[in-house]
Amino acid sequence: MANQRNVGFIGLGIMGAPMAGHLRAAGHTLFVHDVNPAPQALVDAGVTVCTSAEEVAKRADIVIVMVPDTPHVEAVLFAEKGIAAAFKAAGKEATYGKIVVDMSSISPIATKDFAARINKLGASYLDAPVSGGEVGAKAASLTIMVGGPSEAFDEVKPLFDLMGKNITLVGGNGDGQTTKVANQIIVALNIQAVSEALLFASKAGADPAKVRQALMGGFAASRILEVHGERMVKRTFDPGFRIELHQKDLNLALQGAKALGVSLPNTSAAQELFNACAANGYGKLDHSALCRAIEILSNHEIAKAAK
Repeated sequence: MANQRNVGFIGLGIMGAPMAGHLRAAGHTLFVHDVNPAPQALVDAGVTVCTSAEEVAKRADIVIVMVPDTPHVEAVLFAEKGIAAAFKAAGKEATYGKIVVDMSSISPIATKDFAARINKLGASYLDAPVSGGEVGAKAASLTIMVGGPSEAFDEVKPLFDLMGKNITLVGGNGDGQTTKVANQIIVALNIQAVSEALLFASKAGADPAKVRQALMGGFAASRILEVHGERMVKRTFDPGFRIELHQKDLNLALQGAKALGVSLPNTSAAQELFNACAANGYGKLDHSALCRAIEILSNHEIAKAAK
């Protein structure tokens, strides 16, 4: 292909593996690394497995990072065998034109620091967290919220187009992560609202599946009601996005709110429900299982699991 690129991809989990797969399927040369063995499907597709983030950064022009949390991104970037080590060894002139794209969901404040440190080594930096979960990653329909220089965004946009549908350059470094935190506030509060509504209807004796169906035709309709409401009714809580990861995102929201002097009372309540879920052993379930905390408080389940 005329615009084939040498792309690095670090982090091949629930989200990263299908995202990397789309890039490889489009014909790009992929250099990958993960703390776990690379998925066989990617190996079969012809990716090159590297032993470290440093090796990925040596061989790729654009390096995408998709790992769970801020400390993981920092390690990928600045550990002994990290991306920065490759850039330092190559020198600023050789590193100029390379782009690091962090698609993880991490601290906006840390992101600004990471970007500045990478920029000093000669490379550009984009923070580009995503929304859409495993379903969106597999369907290449992710929403991608980007912070960073427009020149780097334009360079990476063809790759974003292979992984997502709604792609927005929000502003400078850190603004992508700020947008993702705002997204996670909205998603958490919607899950809480759907949980309470379906639990109320179920306890009142109505069929929650029928209630959900009726609500989908009105002003209460939402993607959360459509997808997560169905999971609550069918009791299918296999993770698309784990509770423990949403806890991490709301921690970022609440920490940021404290620093900014902003009150987020409903976000705090949603986090307490996630905390209760984690305390009851549900931390690795899908975040739609937030309903379990409300069910425990009410001594009633929205529906019974199919036998």
